[in-house]
Amino acid sequence: MTRTSPHERSPLLRPDGTPVRVLVVDDETALADLLSMALRYEGWEVRSAGDGGEALRTAREFRPDAVVLDIMLPDLDGLAVLRRLRQVIPDVPVLFLTARDAVEDRIAGLTAGGDDYVTKPFSLEEVVARLRGLLRRAGASAARTESLLVVGDLVLDEDSHEVRRGGVSIHLTATEFELLRYLMRNPRRVLSKAQILDRVWNYDFGGQANVVELYISYLRRKIDAGRAPMIHTRRGAGYLIKPGE
Repeated sequence: MTRTSPHERSPLLRPDGTPVRVLVVDDETALADLLSMALRYEGWEVRSAGDGGEALRTAREFRPDAVVLDIMLPDLDGLAVLRRLRQVIPDVPVLFLTARDAVEDRIAGLTAGGDDYVTKPFSLEEVVARLRGLLRRAGASAARTESLLVVGDLVLDEDSHEVRRGGVSIHLTATEFELLRYLMRNPRRVLSKAQILDRVWNYDFGGQANVVELYISYLRRKIDAGRAPMIHTRRGAGYLIKPGE
């Protein structure tokens, strides 16, 4: 999988307009350095810690917007770190790293307050995608130079989240809005189900690409109903949006 350049994908920002902050906690120095480098490539500010005590001290000073936390640490286990971390920053999203894929580990991590997990070995792209999803849900926003996307008579305002076709307002759910935004950022370009899953849902749903078909059908009912169709299917290839004819 080819990494997307930050110049092609807008960096995520804090509400004050500064880059999001991520704390990486792993006692494997080489892995922590590699993760930190990948996250800095996204335009984010990154700190790292090699054990639970250092992680908690850094979190108090750094105030991260998200934490990547290894569940196996030399002093405190990741679950203990998470419990103490919640006392410092109650709502910070946490992505667990674990070498164990046992169901009980996943349940323990998520029950303790973790938001997501990846199992070693993992791809850097997967970690970045999971973090982008967590950060967006926590309120980080993408930097923009222009808030309006226009395809034919369809207008989407990325700042106000308003959508209009032919001057008529269209109400969309948050997921429908993200799907339409991705289509409109790539007019006349065929986007595969895998690409849509990666960008809109932030990672592969284990092959359940029917979720894309379902949301495309939702969009069609709202965008194309009673009008010249704009959303088109290319069988075996994907979907595209173009001005109604």
